[in-house]
Amino acid sequence: MIDKTIASAAEAVADIPDGASLAVGGFGLSGNPTALIQALLEQGTTDLEIVSNNCGVDDWGLGVLLAAHRIRRITASYVGENKEFERQFLSGELEVELTPQGTLAEKLRAGGSGIAAFYTPTGVGTQVAEGGLPRKYDGSGGVAIASPRKDTRTFAVNGVEREYVLEEAIVTDFALVHALKGDRHGNLVFNKAARNFNPIAATAGRVCVAQVERLVEPGELDPDEIHLPGVFVHRIVEVGGDIEKRIEKRTVRASEEN
Repeated sequence: MIDKTIASAAEAVADIPDGASLAVGGFGLSGNPTALIQALLEQGTTDLEIVSNNCGVDDWGLGVLLAAHRIRRITASYVGENKEFERQFLSGELEVELTPQGTLAEKLRAGGSGIAAFYTPTGVGTQVAEGGLPRKYDGSGGVAIASPRKDTRTFAVNGVEREYVLEEAIVTDFALVHALKGDRHGNLVFNKAARNFNPIAATAGRVCVAQVERLVEPGELDPDEIHLPGVFVHRIVEVGGDIEKRIEKRTVRASEEN
């Protein structure tokens, strides 16, 4: 039996070096591997390249690494919930590659599937394809690094010709993901919306580290309920079902009186 369990989150990320690239699961704050992120923060790893749908909020999720200036570059789809992210980007402290959400998902999926690149219509006719999107500012309002022009090609699909842009797959050094439960072989089950980017982030990492709320023995998971096979997971650590989970915004209103 291949037992992939690790005793603690700190031990699970101990060999992630400065400058490593990480694919991190989650959407908003749903499904964030917060225990692994916190362990990475505490061990002092820096100069990280992050690939994730977003970068958490100012005091939670990937936002804690950002606030500590541990992230050098991030590829993401949405960054609107983090003021420190905005400040670092506009001041030239952070390099950012904004990517359409579906394209980002497919880049991760392709990387995990061994596909080098693919064509998509998303972004054709915009700076996504034509280049010129700011990736890093110079601190004085100018652009230090801009996105390059991408290859485009016309394909006839169902008899209709349309232009497509070439997008390269993403493969990272490590992946950090969160799951509801998993067994010692690394088979994972995600909970509802927390499934989001976690499975594709897991496959895109050369080494996948998974935190689970509940660890079970091999054979306890129904094969039909497994969302990610253990072949993609290299380390698994149990963090407990009482782990803190947050949401970005909580909106309430006064109850109506009859």
